Amino acid sequence: MKALIIGCGIGGPATAMALQRVGIDAEIFEAYDVTADNVGSFLNVASNGLDALRTLDAHKEVLTAGIPTPRMVMWSGTGKRLGEVANGLALDDGTVSHTIQRSDLYRIVRDEAVKRGIAVSYGKRMVSYRETADSVTARFEDGTEATGDLLIAADGVHSRTRALLDPGAPAPRYSGLYSFGGIVKDADFTGEPGVYNMIFGKKAFFGYTVSAAGDTWWFANLPRELGDVPADWRTTLVEAFEGDDNFSAELIRRSSIDLALPIHDLPPVPTWHRGRVLLTGDAAHATSPSSGQGGSMAIEDALVLAAALRDEPDHEAAFASYERQRRARVERVVAWSRKISNSKAAGPVARVFRDLMLPIFLKKSAGDESLAWMYRHHIAL
Repeated sequence: MKALIIGCGIGGPATAMALQRVGIDAEIFEAYDVTADNVGSFLNVASNGLDALRTLDAHKEVLTAGIPTPRMVMWSGTGKRLGEVANGLALDDGTVSHTIQRSDLYRIVRDEAVKRGIAVSYGKRMVSYRETADSVTARFEDGTEATGDLLIAADGVHSRTRALLDPGAPAPRYSGLYSFGGIVKDADFTGEPGVYNMIFGKKAFFGYTVSAAGDTWWFANLPRELGDVPADWRTTLVEAFEGDDNFSAELIRRSSIDLALPIHDLPPVPTWHRGRVLLTGDAAHATSPSSGQGGSMAIEDALVLAAALRDEPDHEAAFASYERQRRARVERVVAWSRKISNSKAAGPVARVFRDLMLPIFLKKSAGDESLAWMYRHHIAL
């Protein structure tokens, strides 16, 4: 059996490696004609995602390249400490969630897949596919084609495959936030390594952590109408944060603003599979970055899918089993993350209520049991 995998982000290589484990060949097709080595800022790989990577024996380089970040401290824009929660639960061997540059994670999982003999073709933007009784053929923008037994979509929140599979599928929904991020090497900005400081500012949300080397990794979420792009993002961000009681505005003044991305997620997608075609990762259930779970959910998908294809009598039964095992979990993550994003985009009245109620919420959610549903989720393969 051979699978065509559309997309070489995080989920694509993870899926290829998982399928290889159960004896299924896979080839990855990436729309862009270059690698993603310099794309994006950084992201959280939660402990459950690291556990899934460990099942694939693909976790060690991720741990080396990332920053252990086991804790989150919440602050108001006035400098008031609102509370603290765990950033995931430690695995049995003590491994905690890590923050890693997105480009490093892309590179590591892709290189590991290539090292295992999995082919990756670039400049292959899929425009259509066709099925027969015993195969599926993907057609690419450059006029070439590829044929396999299965077509697995790992092509992200704006998935072309999802639109082809179901023209009536819901479109990505804008969260109301633009996302920014960067890394600043400046001793003026300090903090405790391993701690994410999350600041619900008066006009926008700001987060940062400090590496053992002293670098400050920061991100910002700015409420904004979609498409309302100013002439200078730095000035806009500084104005949003200069009234807060922290160093966020000054840090942004000293940073380059290379990336401004509108944050989208997906409402429940009715159709995950049809015939020989299946959606995975963000193509099926994109969550906003507020969950810190997007990459981890895609890696979990890879393991569940591979096990289903190994254990079920045919691909149709396997796809149905995969959906049964995954849908409730991932939609819970998407809904949970959207609530967090909504709190970041809160207006003046809602911000006052949030700052009053958040300490109570954090106290209730600080225990392991409240987090177990998300992080205690080992998947064997």
